[in-house]
Amino acid sequence: MVPKLRVLIAYLSYSGNTKETAELLESELRARNMEVDMHAIGTSPPVEPEQYDLILIGTFTWERGATPDEVKDFVLEIGYKPSNVAVFGTGDTQFGGDDLFCLAAVKLAKFYHSKWAPLKIEQSPRGSQEQEVEKWIEGVLHDAKINA
Repeated sequence: MVPKLRVLIAYLSYSGNTKETAELLESELRARNMEVDMHAIGTSPPVEPEQYDLILIGTFTWERGATPDEVKDFVLEIGYKPSNVAVFGTGDTQFGGDDLFCLAAVKLAKFYHSKWAPLKIEQSPRGSQEQEVEKWIEGVLHDAKINA
């Protein structure tokens, strides 16, 4: 029997939009028969990142383009830069326009030297943005050569 690939989805959500995106990603990955652990940043127990084939980190953008402190603390908890990190973010272009839209996700992807461009969701992933989530995770899995 082939072992299931393990994916960690770590996210921080205040309004529920990032959590909703994380749950959509979880559903997509489980449909591909992957083992998925959800980690609510700031409330779930610490994780062991080396146990995962892929790590997805989700955040919203705070104040004029800042990464929330809880996400920064999570990064410090990991203690190193795994090479298997992809980043997704939620934001709102009405606060800061395109320049600040999902800037925290962009910064995290750059910090981790992620192979993948961050997924950027305007507020909630509902409607046509659900397809963007599906397309993004397909691209991440393909590029990571995870074809489960």
